[in-house]
Amino acid sequence: MALTVKQIQAAKPKKKLYRLGDSNGLCLEVTPSGTKLWRYRYRFNGKEKMMAIGSFPATSLKEARDKRDEQRKILERGINPSEYKKDQQAAASGENEFESIAREWHTKFKNTWTVGHAQTILSRLELNCFPWIGKMIVSEIEPPDILKVLRRIESRGALETAHRVRSILGQVLRYAVATGRATRDATSDLKGALPPVKHKHMATITDPKQIGPLLNSIDEYEGRHITKCALQLAPLVFVRPGELRHGLWSEVDLEAAEWRIPAGKMKARRPHIVPLSRQALEILYELKPLTGDGEFLFPSVRSKLTPMSENTVNGALRRLGYTKEELTGHGFRSMASTNLNENGWKPDVIERQLAHVEGNSVRAAYNHADYLPERRKMMQWWADYLDALKNEDEIPSI
Repeated sequence: MALTVKQIQAAKPKKKLYRLGDSNGLCLEVTPSGTKLWRYRYRFNGKEKMMAIGSFPATSLKEARDKRDEQRKILERGINPSEYKKDQQAAASGENEFESIAREWHTKFKNTWTVGHAQTILSRLELNCFPWIGKMIVSEIEPPDILKVLRRIESRGALETAHRVRSILGQVLRYAVATGRATRDATSDLKGALPPVKHKHMATITDPKQIGPLLNSIDEYEGRHITKCALQLAPLVFVRPGELRHGLWSEVDLEAAEWRIPAGKMKARRPHIVPLSRQALEILYELKPLTGDGEFLFPSVRSKLTPMSENTVNGALRRLGYTKEELTGHGFRSMASTNLNENGWKPDVIERQLAHVEGNSVRAAYNHADYLPERRKMMQWWADYLDALKNEDEIPSI
């Protein structure tokens, strides 16, 4: 029998909670404290469910019945009203918007990447994705929405970035699926939608006859002395450019002749030891009075609190007359790899010093000190070899 307003008003609290039934699943719940709450009781997938739809008198009997009828319509569509309500509330708060989920994903996983890589991922999302699909409900994002984002990047000539953004979007959408906020990864339908990237090898100089003149040009560099030191050290240690410019004095042990780079800065997320040759130590001892009172080996020209710009070394090479097609800061790695291999050093020793990751996942879990005695010998030989090329002397034996 349906309730009346008088019955509701007359309902008194009891020691235990009790309910007064109305019709079609609507009931009034009276708590021991006297609070009166409207509940809608229904069955979904054979199980009894109940949801709150307001309190009395804030929600009148007529309003409660109207709300019940709204939920019944949702139920008739095969949707659980309680879950539908949660989804609507999440959408209203932005929880299910792409940007919100992408930032949540980034926060959760950024500690598994290097600091620089984490920042690059976030920047790519902020610049290329959020302005166009950031406010979209993640479950409503379709392949054409993503393709528009990728085509916009491709149109400015950044095809490789477009491919990388597609990969990032896929990771975010799969995270949304895993956390129950989407049902599919829409990027999976875009295979072949972008032209393939033609990968270019990093510009480098590997001919010994050209390496000597390069090193002499670096020694004659007339720009900022800190930049000159970075140019001189780069071929001796052949670390990645980001590892070089983010190097800290706290990581360098001049007495032990070692530079220990922590895992968080390495591409492979493993700590790395760089044995320092006598020539490398000379550069660092010269550099220390200039930057040793700060954190970074090579601080920015604007502030000692930040590292030098990623364009500094490449810019210096341009000033020396080397084009980007001839040599980049990254090219010192290929220079070392090629010449060390050609001079008979063991490939495993070279690969460890380059901090390359093994394709075999078991072998990849190597100790960062693997082959360290051989690597010390190799790094000193390499420095002597470069000196020999520079001075046109006899090549040292292994």
